[in-house]
Order: sequence, then C-alpha cells, then structure tokens
Amino acid sequence: MLPFNLIIELGIVSVVLMATRFAAFGRKLAVATLVLLALVSFSPLGNLLLYPLESRFPPWDPSRGAPDGIIVLGGSIDPDMSVAHQTPIVRHAADRLLAPAELARRYPKARVVFTGGSANVVSNDAREADWAGTVLENIGIAKDRLIMERNSRNTFENALFTKQLVAPKPGERWLLVTSAYHMPRSMGIFRKAGFDVEAYPVDWRMNGRDDLFSFTNVGTDGLGRTEVAVREWLGLLAYRLRGRTGEFLPGPAKD
Repeated sequence: MLPFNLIIELGIVSVVLMATRFAAFGRKLAVATLVLLALVSFSPLGNLLLYPLESRFPPWDPSRGAPDGIIVLGGSIDPDMSVAHQTPIVRHAADRLLAPAELARRYPKARVVFTGGSANVVSNDAREADWAGTVLENIGIAKDRLIMERNSRNTFENALFTKQLVAPKPGERWLLVTSAYHMPRSMGIFRKAGFDVEAYPVDWRMNGRDDLFSFTNVGTDGLGRTEVAVREWLGLLAYRLRGRTGEFLPGPAKD
C-alpha cells in the first residue's frame, strides 16, 4: 500500500471511529495520521528511500564507443489524455524523451527504440508509443530511425517485446534509457530476459548524497519522493519473488 493511500484510509477510519464508542481511539488515530503525513511529506524519509535506487548505477561512460541502439522506456506520456486532446501529453519524466534526442544526434548510426503501450487493466487503443513518435520526431530524431513498440504494459513486457522486435546480435551494445530510480529494476528485468543492455539513467529526483538528510519545505515534493520510492521498492520485491529479476537490487555488472 502506498503512503498517500494509507494516510487517506487511516484518516477516514479515524473520523468514522470518532462517531462511535471508540471515539478516544479515533482521536489517537487521527493524531497518528497527522504525524505520519508530516513524516512522509516533510522529513528526509523519501530521500533515504530514493537515494539507494538513484545512485545504484553511475552515469553512462561514453569512452567505450558508440552504441548500436538506444532503448527508451515509456512512462512519460499519458496515452489516455493524449487521445482525449489529440496531442502528446507529457506528464512525467520528460528526460526520458529528451535524452534520446541528444544520443541520436551524437550517434547517428544507432537505432532508437521506444517501448511503451498502455498500463490500463481494461484494454483500449490508447498506446504511449503512438504519441511518443511525434515527440521524438519533433525534437530531432528522423522517423526512419525510430522503432516503436506499442504492446507492452509493464517493464517486463518492455524487455521481452523489445528483444523480439530488434533481435540483438552478439556483440551489439544497446543503451537503456529510463529514470535513475527505475534503473535497478529495469536492468534486472532486461538481464533476466537475456538482453544485455547498458544503463543510461536520467530523470534524477535528488541532487545526490547532500540531499539525504535534508528536510523539504514543500510537502508535496517530499510526499512525491516517498511515493515514488515506496512504489519502486515494492516493485523490486514483487519482480524478485516472481522470478522476473535475478536479484533483489540489481547493480552494475562486475568485470
């Protein structure tokens, strides 16, 4: 259960209890709920949870030479809103879309793959890849260089479907572009799928170690970091238990 959802539910329960013979307990629960809200919103908790994820993989080292391909994970564009407004709506992690443009310019022979469909439980035809192509073309990547994978619903399917689509050859080097906090789980999934990729983290939410014990004056910022971190740690646990990654917290490959 994510922190904000838990806080809302505890708040509702406390209000209901105050109208019953358990009113004293309801008041205590209400106080505890406010303390919890302050903890996740203004304390360093979110930073402490996020830092081990964001710092797990270092920035990509270009000294090894040009990559053969660039894989961009979805998660930036809201496909449903894009369909509703008939224009790409970028709501999160815009760096996932901006970084490939620079990489494509620097490495003109590299193929560029965007992988992302729809995470909706009820299937519809709103697919992120259908709108990402427009954004990537507008920021300078030629259409004939783009390969769009539109059927995946999660990171596990990103890895499987992309591997099937591009059929990487032995010795090829592929970059994986995604948010720094999401990189450990993504690398673990691609490795488990037998697709050897190199981490290219973007979209950092922290300045680094200096932020570890800093308190935030903006509650929504602290709450947002905590939400992102808790969701990712739960994802790491779930994927490990389901055998979709080979280790709980994947890290850089050992030489």
